[in-house]
Amino acid sequence: MSKWGPMPADLEAARRVVVSRNIMVPMRDGKRLATDIYRPGLENGEPAHGPFPVILTRTSYDKSNPNMQVGPVGEFFAAHGYAVAVQDLRGRGESEDVGNYHHVANPEEGNDGYDTVEWLAAQPWSNGKVGMVGTSHSAVCTNAAALKNPPSLKAAWIDSAPTSGIDWQCRRGGAMAMQMFPALFVHAHDAPEIRDDPAAMARIEWGGRNVRQQLLSMPFKPGQTALAAVPNLERILFHYYYEGANNDFWAMETMDNKSRWDQFADIPCVLSTGWYDLFTEEATQQFAELARRKKSPMRLVVGPWNHTAMRGGASFVGEVDFGPSSAWGYGVYNRERLRWFDRWLKGIDNGVEQEPPVRMFTMGGGDGTISAPGTNAGVFGAGIDVKGRLNHGGRWRAEKEWPLSQAVKTPYYLRADNGLSAEKPFAAGSASWTHDPERPVPTLGASVAPFLEFQPLPKGISADYLSTRGRMTTFTHDGPMHQREREGVFACASPYPLLAERSDVVVFQTEPLKEAVEVTGQVSVRLWISSTALDTDFTAKLVDVYPASTDVPEGYHMNILDSILRARFRDGFDAEKLMEPGTVYPITIILPPTSNVFAKGHRIRLDIASSSFPQFDVNPNTGEPLGRHTRTIRARNTVHFSTEHPSHILLPIMPKA
Repeated sequence: MSKWGPMPADLEAARRVVVSRNIMVPMRDGKRLATDIYRPGLENGEPAHGPFPVILTRTSYDKSNPNMQVGPVGEFFAAHGYAVAVQDLRGRGESEDVGNYHHVANPEEGNDGYDTVEWLAAQPWSNGKVGMVGTSHSAVCTNAAALKNPPSLKAAWIDSAPTSGIDWQCRRGGAMAMQMFPALFVHAHDAPEIRDDPAAMARIEWGGRNVRQQLLSMPFKPGQTALAAVPNLERILFHYYYEGANNDFWAMETMDNKSRWDQFADIPCVLSTGWYDLFTEEATQQFAELARRKKSPMRLVVGPWNHTAMRGGASFVGEVDFGPSSAWGYGVYNRERLRWFDRWLKGIDNGVEQEPPVRMFTMGGGDGTISAPGTNAGVFGAGIDVKGRLNHGGRWRAEKEWPLSQAVKTPYYLRADNGLSAEKPFAAGSASWTHDPERPVPTLGASVAPFLEFQPLPKGISADYLSTRGRMTTFTHDGPMHQREREGVFACASPYPLLAERSDVVVFQTEPLKEAVEVTGQVSVRLWISSTALDTDFTAKLVDVYPASTDVPEGYHMNILDSILRARFRDGFDAEKLMEPGTVYPITIILPPTSNVFAKGHRIRLDIASSSFPQFDVNPNTGEPLGRHTRTIRARNTVHFSTEHPSHILLPIMPKA
């Protein structure tokens, strides 16, 4: 087996893949998009005539990247009897319309996908059936094409796809999702418009190396960020940074799939994601909506993965190990994708339509021991050193639906003794903290994309040998970790307390559980809050608290979920409404779905605070326009709990077997 998955028995045939590079595919407006075509090859080195079904992936990440497109898509599927098209997006790579690329906000994305699908279907070596694959931004492109419903698009596998720019991808609860800032440098460093501009390339190189410095110097100002070297990408940054309310930008088709599922192609689709992916909520919602609206088979796969772990093939994410059965990698991923497309593009009766619609991994059940130290390596290379990984464990299961109808939405109420209980509070109480924007609560593990930063080119190594992408590493944990600050983790400071020990984090937790509790489904938090400020943030985090052990004498505090709400958006995202200091308001914080077993003896914990940096931009508490504040002030924030103000977390709890 190759690292990309199972190969045909005839290994010589497997090696006979013929590539036609930079075929310029015309779009309806006359622009041409560079496309590499992979086909099974004949012994004489010529491409086989076919006809073949076609696999298409459209990418902003360089169609010639061996680890992202060439091996796992082009070579793999061509070796299994498919023609494969890997295409640079408009304004990227070798495609035309340079300078008209806007990250994930490309107005022509759907039309370009439609035109490419139909061009491929019309080629003499094509059997007229096209399937699309894509992860992250390529999955955005897959969804965009499917929303245009090209007649020849017959199946898709959509991995880790955002479906709304204002939710998780670019913003969350009114705050900016700051992973988008370093992500823009990933796109700027190989922007074709600056290939021959050494000064612009140097400015992007500086910005990519100094992401942390720039995050600490916010607010950003137009024309003054390093991204100004690629003006179209800096303009997109300020859409993300300034615009928290619904408007025409967020309503464009590529930024708002959620309101358009009726026009989505009725084709067999697999949606895949992970519990620590930043698009878990959106992928699971897309599956549920398509399964409800369409006649074609829909499938959902959710593992204990972050945004890159499924393809990376490790059994751990962040500082937590989920056991060997959790590991996929391209070996499993491509085997599963091949079965899916063999059924719908080749008509092979392999039984995929009889399989359960949902495959999901329920986390928990491990012994809680700590493994040997390691490195949090991922798709982008070495990352943060870890002191050891928690054995949290888990298991795969099959379900007939999502969300699970048997899950019982159960409120756990905040209590005056910092307790969390299914019993409603009788005594009125409150908990207050000071949110100081100059010392935000650090992000210690989360459902985020990697916060990438360029590393200097090692001495003596040529840039021709090690690309910029090959020297990107992340400086945050995108996944679970113990909730203690530590040296070397961004935004942490001495004396490196447990987050539960910080005065600006209020903690509510159950007594040690007398029996295991499984939480599977969407989680939300309903709070009654007040503040001394006109605007501030409220964060909520669900934590699985292990009891003290020999390996972790203080107990292991494992983050499961978290989210945020900017108070000016407490009544929705159609308008901003500042608060009246001292007035009590109800708010709801929507957390992503999960599936986790809180074991006997563990505690279920809810952390409430007002920042998580750098996951979200820090609220200055002044009520000034978003991203344009001139100062910061401290806010005294309060959560209230009583019969009148029954603040609680709503957990979808599975009944006992």
